[in-house]
Amino acid sequence: MSGRPPLALVHDYLTQRGGAERVVLTLSDANPGATIHTSLYDPASTFPEFSTHDVRTLPLDRIRILRDHHRLALPLLAPAFSRLHVDAEVTVCSSSGWAHGARVTGAKVVYCHNPARWLYQADQYLAGSSRLAAAGLAVLSPPLRRWDSRAAATADRYLVNSRAVQARVADAYGIDADVVPPPVSIDVDGPRRAVEGIEPGFVLCVSRLLPYKNVGAVVEAAARRPAQPLVVVGTGPESEALTAAAPANVTVLGRVADEELRWLYAACLGLVAASYEDFGLTPIEAAAFGRPTAALRWGGFLDTVVEGTTGLFFDEPTPDAIASALDHLTGTAWSEHELTVHAATFSPGRFLTSVAAVVDEVRGTSR
Repeated sequence: MSGRPPLALVHDYLTQRGGAERVVLTLSDANPGATIHTSLYDPASTFPEFSTHDVRTLPLDRIRILRDHHRLALPLLAPAFSRLHVDAEVTVCSSSGWAHGARVTGAKVVYCHNPARWLYQADQYLAGSSRLAAAGLAVLSPPLRRWDSRAAATADRYLVNSRAVQARVADAYGIDADVVPPPVSIDVDGPRRAVEGIEPGFVLCVSRLLPYKNVGAVVEAAARRPAQPLVVVGTGPESEALTAAAPANVTVLGRVADEELRWLYAACLGLVAASYEDFGLTPIEAAAFGRPTAALRWGGFLDTVVEGTTGLFFDEPTPDAIASALDHLTGTAWSEHELTVHAATFSPGRFLTSVAAVVDEVRGTSR
């Protein structure tokens, strides 16, 4: 016996509610004694269940503005995670670019949501940003790429969430990673609460409101279909502009409680997802409630939507293409049974079993 804790977790930052944070929460719930190390932690803006776990932050967390705007911390995160030392038999790093740089005493398993988007997909990451931000990132990119490659090479095992990310990891690092789809942790049987002012029979869009999520194009598509309500769930920098531009048949709700999200999935006709996603979680959540998805034919959606069975694709994130796909989606009869069977293949149990097998395999190795 090493005397070290058996497992520790590292995550980039806990300042939002997204698929990556749900992955960490699933791992934490299954390993209640594991510490969670992260750069920034804002309990009000991420899942409240983290409050029951041992979350340990880096010194950067003392700077309030960074918790509110984590992108401002970009120049600081590489050195901050390089100074983090985690003492455990196995450390699982949930990483989109920073957490895999943590130094560990035991073995390191990286669960990669995507290689750093600001380094390898900068055009998407910087969409809508200022020229100053673009110039700053251009200066930082060469040393950050070198740091990122060194960090990736420290992993004993590299796991990814989709075939699309598997290909990106191979291109960026030369690593042959294993695909382990993340869990769908939304509780279909949990309590539901109707959202005031919303009637069943709408199309649903669940997304962070960032430029590369293409929610603006979804709203424009809804304007071409005025008889069909669209409900948008999510927050982000584009929230104010999207709300101001929304036509009468579009409601932008912002953040909702899980009880309300369950009701929205159950009450909608289907989901629309036009973003450049690394995995594509929301079509699985919709399928768990027996609802189909119209999705962009890109990235992780290729793993999470079965064309003709759980949804359909459109080839470009333009209002016309999205509107046409929604006409097809809402005019087609879909099998709720086939949808829910598909969603079950992404269960938390399968995810945890796969990760536990890798953790057991690397346990006992030392760097």
